[in-house]
Amino acid sequence: MITADVNIEKADVQKLLATASGDAAMLYIYLKSGNDPEKAEEALRMNHTRMTCAAATLRQLGLWQEEKKTYVPGERPAYTEADVIQAMETDRDFRNLFGEVQRQLGRPLNTEEMKIVLGFVNYLGLPGDVICVLIHYCIDRARKKGNLYRPSLRTIEREAYAWADRGIDTMEEAGAFIQAQNFRNSQLGELMRRLQIHGRKLTPGEEKYAVKWLEAGFDMDVIAMAYERTCLNTGGLNWAYMNKILTRWKEAGLLTVEQVKNGDKKQTTPVGATGGLGEAELANIKRLLGEGK
Repeated sequence: MITADVNIEKADVQKLLATASGDAAMLYIYLKSGNDPEKAEEALRMNHTRMTCAAATLRQLGLWQEEKKTYVPGERPAYTEADVIQAMETDRDFRNLFGEVQRQLGRPLNTEEMKIVLGFVNYLGLPGDVICVLIHYCIDRARKKGNLYRPSLRTIEREAYAWADRGIDTMEEAGAFIQAQNFRNSQLGELMRRLQIHGRKLTPGEEKYAVKWLEAGFDMDVIAMAYERTCLNTGGLNWAYMNKILTRWKEAGLLTVEQVKNGDKKQTTPVGATGGLGEAELANIKRLLGEGK
């Protein structure tokens, strides 16, 4: 087994610590050292279940870029009522799944909806237990967004295809994905608190900025510093302006409060009322603001 020195980016460390999974961290170091993934189970002395969970966690965190697809994207099959009837008559697992889906959604399914569920099984290749977890996830997500009604099967279908694209076809994969989503949502909630956003949700454009900053590995205190400087120089929260600051810090490798402060000390341009921004940076930001008018 290769035991070379490993350099781990801070963003990756934060992701690993957030999972509280020693198996995932050990597998990550093993792979980062250049070892053979096929021999990981034996080398790390993990049983198959532990290895599957660890691998699923890394994939959902984006720390293991393993090619894995459960179906070949293409033209979706057009199921007929006869296909549904045949499945109900010959496949006991499908009958049981059909009943469970109705129970979770709290209503009977019509024929078109039954065709969608059949597609989950026959086309996407999702096991029944994963489909049930998927539906529960969609219902819980809708509830957290304040929706009074449970999602339609068309909405659930879109999420099912997204899961299939990510290679989520086991309970371990599903659990790791949901854990990663919950962690991201908690980060977004803390970021909104730091940006003084209350009583509303982020717009899609705002969320895109926020996710970009979080994935860049910034400390939350650094994002708060960028927000403070944005308010000082623009009079309020300006997402494009703030993104320009954080992008420059990222390019300079300034991801922590200490790194930003040290970076400020190295600037040759007097900071004064500019909030610590260099002349070139201010010029770019002013141009950006002018373009947004």
